[in-house]
Amino acid sequence: MIKILANDGIDASAKIALEAQGFSIDTNKVAQEDLPAKLNAYDVLLVRSATKVTKEVMDAAPNLKLVGRAGVGLDNIDTAYAKEKGVAVVNTPAASSTSVAELVFAHMFSICRLLQYTNREMPVNGIEKFNDLKKTASAGVELKGKTLGLIGFGRIGREAARMAFGLGMNVIAFDPMISEAEVEITFHPDAQIPTIKKLIKTVSKETVLQQADFVSLHIPGGQGYVIAETELAMMKKGAGLINCARGGVVCEADLIASLNAGHLAYAGTDVFEKEPPVNGAILNLNNVSLSPHIGASTAEAQKRIGDEMAEQIINFFK
Repeated sequence: MIKILANDGIDASAKIALEAQGFSIDTNKVAQEDLPAKLNAYDVLLVRSATKVTKEVMDAAPNLKLVGRAGVGLDNIDTAYAKEKGVAVVNTPAASSTSVAELVFAHMFSICRLLQYTNREMPVNGIEKFNDLKKTASAGVELKGKTLGLIGFGRIGREAARMAFGLGMNVIAFDPMISEAEVEITFHPDAQIPTIKKLIKTVSKETVLQQADFVSLHIPGGQGYVIAETELAMMKKGAGLINCARGGVVCEADLIASLNAGHLAYAGTDVFEKEPPVNGAILNLNNVSLSPHIGASTAEAQKRIGDEMAEQIINFFK
């Protein structure tokens, strides 16, 4: 019997599908430091972003045949060493695109209407200082007519572009691997024209930074800072930065400095250089919208991810 350790969890429907095919699924979490001692009992290791699949982990697992990443990136898996060891690696790059893109706009709506500020202040000062809070929050802005700049124009970047067009935004994008891409904008099925397609030609990173009112990152981790002091200085005064991609691609210290200096007006972040965060300053700014790395954590995305992962596992072994 093929034994699977779903160390960061798996959707119930995927577990049922795999068990119906004769696989054994263990969803009991094994601490990172204990993985080398316990993984030799399994043929498959499934992870999300929490578990790191290192050389040490794979060397301690002679029966390991497949590593599955329930998500987009593979930066928590030593893919080069897995290839050397003959361990297959799969992921689910398309399943969470909508959820991550929607979270980008959740952060953008929050910072544009100062919801991250009023949601903190209302429980404490919502009675005695109601009019003061109203005055402060009335400085909000609309997304319609603004320019969204995308750094990274893969599946999630294109989904964010589709949503932006629906809101009446302009979109520019940078991606060193893509010169142009088509975005399909879908309306209600009963509309006279239910779907239109828009071709976007990518521009330079500098152009995105200089022209966008909001810059959203859609890039893999493991490449060092993509946004630091130099890039932040290029951005328009009063702009916003959204990172629902990977921690470590934005220098938090430089971002905090730009926000405190009044150059950037606001930021939204789902990911951090260290998780849990170690820099409390980013957590306490009134012009930063925060979430705890939940980009793909919707019921719909998790079901899609689980179903796709189950299908890949079944095909691999059957």
